[in-house]
Amino acid sequence: MTDPGRASVAAHLPYLRRYARALTGSQAAGDACVRGCLEALLADPDRDRAQMMSRADLFVLFHKVHERLVLPPDDFADDDDLLEDPLDRGVAQRVRGLSERNRQVLLLTHTEGFPIPEVARIIGESQEMTVDMLNRAWDQLRAQPSAQVLVIEDEPIIALDIAGILKDMGHDVIGVAATSDQAIALAKARKPSLVLADVQLEDGSTGIDAAARILEMLSVPVVFVTAYPERLLTGERIEPAFLVAKPFEPQTLEVAVSQALLCGAEANILRQPKVA
Repeated sequence: MTDPGRASVAAHLPYLRRYARALTGSQAAGDACVRGCLEALLADPDRDRAQMMSRADLFVLFHKVHERLVLPPDDFADDDDLLEDPLDRGVAQRVRGLSERNRQVLLLTHTEGFPIPEVARIIGESQEMTVDMLNRAWDQLRAQPSAQVLVIEDEPIIALDIAGILKDMGHDVIGVAATSDQAIALAKARKPSLVLADVQLEDGSTGIDAAARILEMLSVPVVFVTAYPERLLTGERIEPAFLVAKPFEPQTLEVAVSQALLCGAEANILRQPKVA
């Protein structure tokens, strides 16, 4: 494997992992698909060519692996023991009721930023069908019920922008917190059904710590909004399933919020690993 090839694939991996987690609603399931993708890449006899593939090519390969690894919906219904973590089983039960193709198109377009021709190539559909699936996906998202949202953000202008997007989606913003302590107090008092959290806050605290404390009190999905998404996508520790990079387009935030609400609180992977 050449050094340029290794660097080429490595540069795309954090965002492939973000996509895989958002698609499956689970760090474990998403990372399993990414591992399968890398194994397929390493098995290519022309390894140098394989490692120099473009970002779109890498996503094409991921989808081929994903289709082989993800169990059909009926398998989940008959054998939940295939997923050892009960929280991941909860995600699987929700995800199976959705149109996976529609979710793929939505995430590839608005989270990963691929143009429609590349999205069509990645999922193996015509451009006309891809546009139709994108439209149907937005119809599904707009039919979601209203959520009570707590925003954790220390930049007033960004907080105002996020609140406006959420209100346009039909959700209620129950409070905006600039510090971890404020967020925890608001969550305790107002009991949100969704949390949007920046990572670095003005007093040196973090949205990660705030979200972890909130999840000790409430079972709610969490979406992180950060200027440094790669720092939360290293694979070295427990990480968020729903992540939006600053600066963001309104539709990108809408997709992340809607996907988090569809998967539910069981998708959170901020819980601590079990201690033997």
